[in-house]
Amino acid sequence: MTQSPPSSADRSALRASCGDCFALCCTAFGFQRSSDFPIDKPAGTPCRNLADDFSCTIHQALRPRGFTGCTTFDCFGAGQYVSQVLFDGTSWVDEPDSKPEMFRAFAVARQLHEMLWYLAEAVSRSTTLGSAEVPTVLRVRIQQILDGELADVLAVDVESLRSEVRSVLIDVSAEARGGYPAAGDAVGDLHPSADLAGCDLRARSLAGADLRGAVLIAADLRGCDLSGVDLLGADLRDARLGGADLSNALFLTQPQVNAAQGDASTVLPDDLDRPSHWSLP
Repeated sequence: MTQSPPSSADRSALRASCGDCFALCCTAFGFQRSSDFPIDKPAGTPCRNLADDFSCTIHQALRPRGFTGCTTFDCFGAGQYVSQVLFDGTSWVDEPDSKPEMFRAFAVARQLHEMLWYLAEAVSRSTTLGSAEVPTVLRVRIQQILDGELADVLAVDVESLRSEVRSVLIDVSAEARGGYPAAGDAVGDLHPSADLAGCDLRARSLAGADLRGAVLIAADLRGCDLSGVDLLGADLRDARLGGADLSNALFLTQPQVNAAQGDASTVLPDDLDRPSHWSLP
């Protein structure tokens, strides 16, 4: 038996609202010149394309201008949380001394919000009350941190918490994939952390496969049924997803979708948006 993916109501607060954020992703994080960015930008400095109102002056032309990395990033709602909740709507421009703590808080909160995204799905995928208890308890713990003070967020041991969440997700994945033919296929190239870059997987039976952490860069997945496929942390950059069904894939995120190549016939979970840069069939 397969479970339905979580409803939008479960994760509605974990979606970015850029208009309520002080452009934290454009300031707090740095990047180096690469295929994703045409320039170097040190962490803690505003992007040269940032306007005074925290909007992007080249938002409609990010990809043509070489800022592909900007179009794949997602903060899982951490930006507006830090801007409006932790710092009460007072920006780093109005209070320059707040920059170090605000940017540190954003880096932590982004990871906590991402964990909440996964755990919401873990609860939904659990087949029994017992198996849902552990991810539920973890969700409550993380939410309590986020409901606390700035000091509580900055004091989090992110790596330890992430390790706990990862263990839960692995257990839930095994349970959710149990009814699929490929669930036990760890032989050959269908396994966690597999290097499948550039592979043509269209003729493979993938449903239920554990591709957690797999490298699927430029892999051809057109028309594939990815139901029950664990994609936790999988690298989907330029993966060809035209006509693929990801509606019931496990632990898929917006950044992964944004980094892939899909079209109007690609089927996505209800929680995820179809990227504007995806081509039409």
